[in-house]
Amino acid sequence: MGLALRVLEEWQVRQIIALRAFRRSACVAFVMLATLALSACQPAGNPINSPYADGEEHENTLFTAFTQRSPRYLDPARSYSSDETPYTYNIYEPLYGYHYLKRPYELIARAAKAVAEPTYFDASGKVLPLTAPPDQVHESVYEIKLTPGIRYQPHPAFAKSADGQYLYYPLAPDALVDRYAITDFPQTGTRELTAHDYVYAFRRLASPRVASPIYSTLAQHVVGFAAFGEQLKAQDATQRESLAPGENQLPWLDLRTDGFEGVQALDDHTLRIRVNGSYPQFKYWLAMTFTAPIPWEADRFYSQAGMIDHNLSLNTWPVGTGPYMMVESLQNRRHVLARNPNFRGEPYPCEGEPGDRARGLLKDCGKMTPFVDRLVFNIEKESIPLQGKFMQGYYDLPQASRGDIGVSMLVAASDSVERAALYEERGIQLPTTVEASIFYLGFNMLDPVVGQGDTPEQAEKNRKLRQALSIVFNWEEYIAIFEQGQAQPAFGPVPPGILGYQEAPEGVNRTIYDMVDGKPKRKSLAQAKALLAEAGYPNGRHALTGEPLVLYFDSAAGTGGSSPSLDWMRRQFGLLGIQLDIRATDYNRFQEKMSRGVAQMFMWGWIADYPDAENFLFLLYGKQIKAGQGGENAANYQNPEYDALFVQMRDLPDGPEKEAIIDQMVKILQHDAPWMFGFYPKSGGAYQQWVYNAKPTQMVRNTLQYVRIDPALRVERIAQWNQPIWWPLLLLALALAVLVWPAWRTLRRQQTRTALTRASSEEQP
Repeated sequence: MGLALRVLEEWQVRQIIALRAFRRSACVAFVMLATLALSACQPAGNPINSPYADGEEHENTLFTAFTQRSPRYLDPARSYSSDETPYTYNIYEPLYGYHYLKRPYELIARAAKAVAEPTYFDASGKVLPLTAPPDQVHESVYEIKLTPGIRYQPHPAFAKSADGQYLYYPLAPDALVDRYAITDFPQTGTRELTAHDYVYAFRRLASPRVASPIYSTLAQHVVGFAAFGEQLKAQDATQRESLAPGENQLPWLDLRTDGFEGVQALDDHTLRIRVNGSYPQFKYWLAMTFTAPIPWEADRFYSQAGMIDHNLSLNTWPVGTGPYMMVESLQNRRHVLARNPNFRGEPYPCEGEPGDRARGLLKDCGKMTPFVDRLVFNIEKESIPLQGKFMQGYYDLPQASRGDIGVSMLVAASDSVERAALYEERGIQLPTTVEASIFYLGFNMLDPVVGQGDTPEQAEKNRKLRQALSIVFNWEEYIAIFEQGQAQPAFGPVPPGILGYQEAPEGVNRTIYDMVDGKPKRKSLAQAKALLAEAGYPNGRHALTGEPLVLYFDSAAGTGGSSPSLDWMRRQFGLLGIQLDIRATDYNRFQEKMSRGVAQMFMWGWIADYPDAENFLFLLYGKQIKAGQGGENAANYQNPEYDALFVQMRDLPDGPEKEAIIDQMVKILQHDAPWMFGFYPKSGGAYQQWVYNAKPTQMVRNTLQYVRIDPALRVERIAQWNQPIWWPLLLLALALAVLVWPAWRTLRRQQTRTALTRASSEEQP
């Protein structure tokens, strides 16, 4: 009996094991079959790998991505980073903006009715003509008319009760429970934009609580602005001193009451700004979101206790009059801008550069923008998944704020025939543009070897040395190798798209190039060697001592003096018999050497703040030298003739006279060669075939307002590019079936044997 029981128990254990194995195999098989069944039921045009919510890809929504983190500052007074501009310039409306298509860049009105010309006054208050000499201009006054009827987006800061009281000010201490987004406030309101909102915005720039990066610049130019800033500092300090021990909630700093004479509202639709002297570049600051309007209601609303703790502020939930407004904000995950229902619309431009019509960029002439209903920004922490999703069609463009993605894809296509074919097959658009920026190799003009020199004779020799080096340093080759052809050689400091830039043959640097068959050709090595000999270094050796000429290049790359680009530079100098010593260091040490003026040669670059030649030519203005003064003239170049022309040019309005002076200044620089004029980099966007009106630029920052998409074509292409491949799953299911069948047969046999054993046991007396 005991033996029979042990046998029975063993059979039961085996049965359990077999049953469990069968169940596992059956479960796997069921899951796979269910997957196949569900996929068969998947709606057409919505692949199973789609990241969209149901039907989202069918909507008039543009999908793009951001990396690393959410934008840090969406408060226009603080925002300056390029990753913030796709949000700020589509939410806020400065007085001015830039024409989307025209180059050179043209200032246009946004919230203003027109771009206003200043009125000049002398010290006695007499009106001067616009052609008056700058030294006679005591003050420039801008009276700017606003377009009537502009209204703010819906926002709880404007919400009022029937009796006219604000619904959400003041808030009770527990009123913010479970409120972490503006959409958690059920009531919203709006009002008309007025000139007082721009006045408030300017005053806010001076607030120590805001710490705007632009305040110090504007305080130098706007009448009374600096003194007002000191006044606000004192007011803020007084409020802080009045706080009770342990209290950290500052009261609202009401900027409606006290002001300054430099920025005033003459009426609801007229803004007056007074600027010290003549400063034609001031108008460009009015095209930046620094000077975008701020409604006092929003500033007060966000100043309430607990708002910051709930991530409610102008940095996360802006309040503007632009084409879009923030409707979803999940930090470091997702941000959604939706069409502002109160936006009046803005017609798409009907003019542009030559070639824009052929590229289809004028087809929407006169139609009201924005064209897209929603802009969705999703986090993508890694570049490979981002690129993959873009190629699958799940992003309409990879990153709206990046101008290097299209360039990098063009480089990848040039390196791979397969990649180029794939881009062409998918209809990927990769337009490029030469940006308003420059990279250059600078000479320190304080250096005795490559600099200005102590005597006229030495100055001329050093100049010829710089010219010889500029000839032999083949930027065309550098661009081909290290920029993969995605840049344009620079003839001078002023890049394309800026008034004063000249194409060949007029703009060609005749010190470095000859014109051959109507095209610029870099001067020969023999010509460079002749200049080097005249400089006192025949064949790269000192004419008197015979010592080899050693020059020093200060690099901030921290590579230890070895890299492909640095090795290439050594070879270029070696063509003249000159030894190049690389002094590599970290960036902080490099900056310190530049501020002391002890570097001999260096590489640097500049990106325009605004599209005016002054923003580049001031980089070589004598009063801007870096050594000892902290200016932006890193070469420490000083030329009295150039400086006098700069002062004259700086204060002139755009026109032929200004262009003529710019041309004189550029020719002086080409002759003196304080820089090797390097290259103008290109930026490029990547766009799907269903994206229209795409023109890459980093100067016009509200580009998404003009972009149009075709959602139906997107759905069609996504379905085409994401066809599932099922045969591996079917093969795996078959393999599992082969495994399950023996397990099932074994289980059945065990069950039969168990039943027989039990029956036999029961028959025993």
